[in-house]
Amino acid sequence: MITLKNQYLSVLINEFGAELTSVQGLDEAHIEYIWQADPNYWKRHAPILFPIVGRLKDNQYQYLGQTYSMTQHGFARDNFFDVQAQSDTAVELALTATDETFQHYPFKFRLTVSYELVDHELKVRLSVVNPSDERNLLFSLGAHPGFNVPLIPGKGTFKDAFVRVAPKKDYPRIPLKPPYSDPNDVKTMDFTQPLSLRHKLFENDALVLSLNHQETTVMLASTANDHGVALTTLNAPYVGIWSPYPKKAPFVCIEPWWGIADTVDSDGQLADKLAINTLAPQKTFDAGYNISFF
Repeated sequence: MITLKNQYLSVLINEFGAELTSVQGLDEAHIEYIWQADPNYWKRHAPILFPIVGRLKDNQYQYLGQTYSMTQHGFARDNFFDVQAQSDTAVELALTATDETFQHYPFKFRLTVSYELVDHELKVRLSVVNPSDERNLLFSLGAHPGFNVPLIPGKGTFKDAFVRVAPKKDYPRIPLKPPYSDPNDVKTMDFTQPLSLRHKLFENDALVLSLNHQETTVMLASTANDHGVALTTLNAPYVGIWSPYPKKAPFVCIEPWWGIADTVDSDGQLADKLAINTLAPQKTFDAGYNISFF
């Protein structure tokens, strides 16, 4: 387990999945911000999603006449990353293709995840490198951090929590017909005002907002105390807001996505997948987000 620390926060990151597992305040409150993976609700903290986001139709896809199987959110979250560099407040981890990944995903790749702690903020940067000399790399990418709600046990409930989005406006919402997306039935969601949280909001899975790659901040806070988190996506096309349903889970995920689940009418071809990223040989794709803790 990797520890990053400054005068405000202590952060734990697991080499397995390059997963953020804890962010704890160092003041007298010692707030734990990250969901602690109670398997009765959800056994993860903040997985990295690669090389797909969400679910494939029948958990498979076709590429160049071959059929490959892959489970929800891909395999990065279930593999060990190698530490490339580390200091007291920053770490960089990397995952590369192996014989095992080639069985499910016929591409060479290098996925790098870096975390940097700056005051009350954790800066997360993701990069995908295509090391091939001749083949385009097709992939999706995402993050899935979960945050405790309420942050302070005994002070507030789920119903006291709210989500605020900046810029304040109406956002296109892509419905999920679980577990698939339905971009042909786009709704509009009003975020000119804060959204009060209720478990029933998630009865059809995540709320997926289309951001058009614009910098966007999603704040999760509570009327019962002055603490919360604000996640700023730098260039993501989508953000998901999720909590399990019908379980009344005491956490909410804010998920920047560079990709999305297969559509209800997907033809199964990886090259045709909605929002798939195509990276030319020897090129790098950069993505990122910041999380402020207060």
